[in-house]
Amino acid sequence: MAKRVRTITLVLLVAILGVSLFAGGQAEAAKKVINVWSFTDEVPKMIERYKELHPEFDYEIKTTIIATTDGAYQPALDQALIGGGADAPDIYAAEAAFVLKYTQGDAKQYAATYKDLGIDVDRLLKEADIAQYTVDIGSNERGLVALGYQATGGAFIYRRSIAKDVWGTDDPQVIKTKIGPGLDKFFEAAEALKRKGYAIVSGDGDLWHAVENSSDKGWVVDGKLYLDPKREAFIDHSKRLMDNGYHNDTQDWTDAWFADMKGANPKQAFGFFGPAWLINYVMAGNSGGTKIGEGTYGDWAVCEPPIGFFWGGTWVLANRDTKVKDAVAELIEWITLDSSETGLQYFWANGTLFGAGGTKDSVASGTVMSKSDGSLDFLGGQDMFEAFVPAGAFATGKNLTQYDETINSTWRAQVREYTAGNKTRAQAIADFKRMVFETLDLPGN
Repeated sequence: MAKRVRTITLVLLVAILGVSLFAGGQAEAAKKVINVWSFTDEVPKMIERYKELHPEFDYEIKTTIIATTDGAYQPALDQALIGGGADAPDIYAAEAAFVLKYTQGDAKQYAATYKDLGIDVDRLLKEADIAQYTVDIGSNERGLVALGYQATGGAFIYRRSIAKDVWGTDDPQVIKTKIGPGLDKFFEAAEALKRKGYAIVSGDGDLWHAVENSSDKGWVVDGKLYLDPKREAFIDHSKRLMDNGYHNDTQDWTDAWFADMKGANPKQAFGFFGPAWLINYVMAGNSGGTKIGEGTYGDWAVCEPPIGFFWGGTWVLANRDTKVKDAVAELIEWITLDSSETGLQYFWANGTLFGAGGTKDSVASGTVMSKSDGSLDFLGGQDMFEAFVPAGAFATGKNLTQYDETINSTWRAQVREYTAGNKTRAQAIADFKRMVFETLDLPGN
């Protein structure tokens, strides 16, 4: 009987031990998974590349990609953060249009500070020379919770051949003095271009991105809708462009706008306001060619804009409740703060993340850009970093709100109603304020 009891006890112990080991194995397996949420495949591809470059990084990456089309990404991300659990995001991305919601707004409580992850933030920020506007956007009262990898400070991107025809030179150091500093100089340039039969920009949206992100205050101040004087002045800038024939009256992201990039509209457009990503991912593919001499490819240059601004960008955050903190910290540091020649940003700046010959881009680290080659055939061999490094210094991140995506589209629609002659200036502004109140319950000031 005693022998039988010992046998049963032994079996039970083995069973218990087996269950324990099995549960431990499951827990360990769970620890080897990193959930990544994004609105494009850009950040997930970076992380997969990190795994390829670091075989010892033995984590499974589970990716959820939901496009921002029709506003689908944010509600899904919010539910995932609120729900928590094994499927909650460990790393998640947010773009400029709504990043403040996750860094300083309604969902800021879900973000871990980089310091809490164990990242030596102060030292690495200094070493990498990160553009201050990206730090401002990614910080709250608890500290830094998000950074990007791109620098999206804007420059003025212009046609060399048109510059030579109007001013006798295409030198960026000269052209920047023709279009700025300040919008008075910009409109003087518009008149000079008009006399030669050119538009200074394709549409009013090209100027809007510069005006929007150079304003002193954002759309919401003390819980009320605020129309910054610089943003309000855009309605007059837009009317001036329209009434004087200074643009082609296109809307950004439409076929007519793309046509101006290849010089296909009857009146040639001189330039566009934008960051490096506009050159690399939009203009180059719509230039009508793939090498110098084809379409407008190679007929472009960049100079400092008349007003400093930034446009777009992606910030990377970590969930405060992540169970894989060290691994998440390793990835985020590599993407956002590693300024070495084996960091993501060096590969990104030089177009070598997936091998030689990739697309070069302006990055968040000034240190990286100072030791990288930003020359592009598209720009006639110009090193774009010469313009985009100072552009990052001029940009400010203190005028964003979590409502920008909605309010911007409402404002721009009402401005176009005014410039088209469908409404008075006062009526367009009044309708804008009413629509914002109805949509977001934000009273005007």
